[in-house]
Amino acid sequence: MGAPATILVVDDNAENRALAEATLTDDGYLVVLAESGEAGIAAFERERPDCVLLDVRMPGIDGPTACERIRMLPGGHDVPIVFVTAQRDVDTFDRALHAGGDDFLTKPFRPNELVARVQAALKLRRLAVERSDLYAQVKQQRDDLQRLQLQKEQLVAFLVHDLKNPVNAIELHAELVLRDPGGTERSRRSAAKIREEGRALLRMITTLLDIAKADEGRFAPARGRIELDALVGAVFDELEIRAHSAGVKLARELGAKTLSADPDLMRRVLENLVENAIRYAPEESEVRVLAQAAQGGIELRVQDAGPGVPPHQRELVFERFVSAGGEAGGDAGGRSMRANRGLGLAFCKLAVEAHGGRIWIEDACPGAAFCVWIAHAD
Repeated sequence: MGAPATILVVDDNAENRALAEATLTDDGYLVVLAESGEAGIAAFERERPDCVLLDVRMPGIDGPTACERIRMLPGGHDVPIVFVTAQRDVDTFDRALHAGGDDFLTKPFRPNELVARVQAALKLRRLAVERSDLYAQVKQQRDDLQRLQLQKEQLVAFLVHDLKNPVNAIELHAELVLRDPGGTERSRRSAAKIREEGRALLRMITTLLDIAKADEGRFAPARGRIELDALVGAVFDELEIRAHSAGVKLARELGAKTLSADPDLMRRVLENLVENAIRYAPEESEVRVLAQAAQGGIELRVQDAGPGVPPHQRELVFERFVSAGGEAGGDAGGRSMRANRGLGLAFCKLAVEAHGGRIWIEDACPGAAFCVWIAHAD
């Protein structure tokens, strides 16, 4: 084996430098640190590293400027430079590439992702030396895909932000109709339905925001003490009209009294699971929420008496935009199979795992039981 590769880490944040150093050292790399663009340029001339990790925003000489200057130094043209930045937008991405960057990694990064990007950058540069034409084609395709991903994320962020105001206005006007003493029974039923669907749309919008935060590493629960009876009661109140319309009763059996978790996130997890159960529960059946102590934590179960979820589909239903229905859209009895065509169950998995918990599906005989386990707080 040859000598380990040397990685130059240029970042004005001491914690970021320490994390990168620990990650790369553990993987067998030699690491050189610099706390500014000027220091990074000097370190490059002195150490001649095999790869450079470069922050974008730094006082004095920023990352793109430092990159341009490194590219002009002897040996600087052939060394892979990976920009590491908290700015996840198309303009920053394009500026980094224009300055001569080879890759673009968003903070906060996962250690294994950092190592993978460094390995890929080193391999691609070796490819550039051996096959410059093939390297240019591969890099262009990779850059185009990253740019499209950033554009998609920006579009989603803009849409979600702009949708919240009109949805709130819809709910407000529905409330005004419901409180109007001169309104008819028919108008009040319509207003209640509008309010119910508006709240469902707002939940979807908030879910999109949370998933975007998770993709950027900014999704962190704020744990607190939750009274389970109050939590389940609030969820039942929110979904009472939907359950009544479906001819389904809501029931609870709470052997445990409290839970240590983020109150808002757990309310939305339970709302998604109960709403999902209502959708598939037969008329004149029950959707039950159960809570009990289990394995050093609390287990919540949401059960319905619907068609259930086949074992081979139980992981798929938690994926984003994945339909878990049968090939023909139903089972042998003609019933529509349970499907996840949105983000509700994907959000549930995200929120539960962010607490260090897990979510899974069991048979309810008949129906399905969606199970959530959250550990007690340390």
